[in-house]
Amino acid sequence: MAEYMRLRQICLVAPQLAPVIADISAIMGLDVCYRDGNVAKYGLENALLPVDIILLEVVAPFQPGPGTAAGRFIEKTGGRGGYMAIFACEDPDARGARANAIGVRTANVITHAPYHGVQLHPRDCRAAFIEFNHTDGSDDVLGPYPPAGPDWQKSIRKDTTLALTEVEMQSPEPEGLAAHWGRIVGIPADGTVVKLPNAIFRFAKGDSEIMGGLTFKVADKAKVLEAAKARGCAVDGDQFQLCGVTFKLTA
Repeated sequence: MAEYMRLRQICLVAPQLAPVIADISAIMGLDVCYRDGNVAKYGLENALLPVDIILLEVVAPFQPGPGTAAGRFIEKTGGRGGYMAIFACEDPDARGARANAIGVRTANVITHAPYHGVQLHPRDCRAAFIEFNHTDGSDDVLGPYPPAGPDWQKSIRKDTTLALTEVEMQSPEPEGLAAHWGRIVGIPADGTVVKLPNAIFRFAKGDSEIMGGLTFKVADKAKVLEAAKARGCAVDGDQFQLCGVTFKLTA
């Protein structure tokens, strides 16, 4: 099978799920396509919303405190930063083995046939979890993707939000983090940019290593920003704060 690597999903983490999903839905004009019962064994609940072919997921612990990985993440970061970047590829095991070879450990392997995923250790990835996954028969970008449910494609909306185009990572040493992530995903960094076929990862100067922002192409920036203000989000120019990250808007 030919090698490929594309952004499949971004996962954010919230102390409580319902308020954040309500905000994202109202502001960005996105619909929930699925809630995955499989995450309950990790002490989590979730919801996924398709942004064209990329899934935006939010997870939240059932109970407050450090009893789950997500809960520990919230405690450690104060709720700042995205939780996970999930990539579709031709062979998650081979991709994981290459990451292991450069000192990035495997944290978890998930198989729910026809889906198979390899999650890497966030401490070794730096800034966020990385997962590689593959679903048999889903090389079509609109093909089956079990983590998003059986009919995720039917929930795609294009009236407000058109696409998720960029992910901003932050680090005191952005070029070093960009090079590291480039090695892990197998796409060499160009300075502070790692360019995938369907999204760009930009690495910016920051106080700590986090996934700091997401850029969305929208139909009407003013309308989205007005909706963000109405939901009580902190708005600054063409961006606002929600679920621990900066939502940046482009036309």
